[in-house]
Amino acid sequence: MQAETAPDHTAVRTALWRALHLRADAPPHVIEDEVGLRLAGADAPDGRGWRARPDMDVEATRRTRASIVARARFVEDLVMDRAGRGVDQYLVLGAGLDTFAQRRAADAVAAGLRVFEADRAGAVAWKRRRLTELGYGVPDWLTPVPVDFEGDWWGQLVAAGFDPGRPAVVASSGVTMYLTEDAVTATFRHIARLAPGSTLVTTFLRPIEDVEPDQREQLRVAQRGARASGTPFLSFYAPERIAALARAAGFRETRHVPAEELADRYFAGRTDGLRPSRGEEILVART
Repeated sequence: MQAETAPDHTAVRTALWRALHLRADAPPHVIEDEVGLRLAGADAPDGRGWRARPDMDVEATRRTRASIVARARFVEDLVMDRAGRGVDQYLVLGAGLDTFAQRRAADAVAAGLRVFEADRAGAVAWKRRRLTELGYGVPDWLTPVPVDFEGDWWGQLVAAGFDPGRPAVVASSGVTMYLTEDAVTATFRHIARLAPGSTLVTTFLRPIEDVEPDQREQLRVAQRGARASGTPFLSFYAPERIAALARAAGFRETRHVPAEELADRYFAGRTDGLRPSRGEEILVART
């Protein structure tokens, strides 16, 4: 049996920001997700006071958590749009504490989706246990896939039932910054070879000089924290650069989704100033 390893700090922090959005920001909420909080155990009596963590400061992290919930909502909207057009496979790379399968089970079943969650073997074992403990379980349409991202992870996905010959949506949120450009390119090439009609939705960090001046220090703090935790940020991209990498890998079409578009789509009409930063933005690429 694979030894369990707790989710890394970035997965936990992302889940906590999604929960903080519900607890600190006024409705309407961009996404409603406290399942990740439950998975992490931070809502338990011994949850170590997650609201008091410096990285959960309500004011300092406003734009960061807005970006986190906006990207999650955008991905889910895209998945359901493609499912409505007949795509029936959804692959989450570096799944961490992603909770689409728990929160939107009825939608996924209705759409006939088969969901694959790829992550490190120890993290997959840990999450499977937590899902069982919390009563969610692992339905037959959800396939957690333990992979070695330094090895033949694509072959491991195929062995688990993922079919490259059928269209799919592949999501890679909060991942590219931890990869070298060679690793990003290799990943893009695998996905670009999927059946026509497949879609990659990935996030990327922009260089610090491209970020709003009032958000640059927040990004520097995040960089220092990632480095101290042993998961340094390795890659930053201008939108035109990551789009060029995707096209060179074989994608037929690419589209940059800037923070301003996310703000217009999900935060219009708010009076509290909550809106995403352009520190992390989205690329959509199609085969």
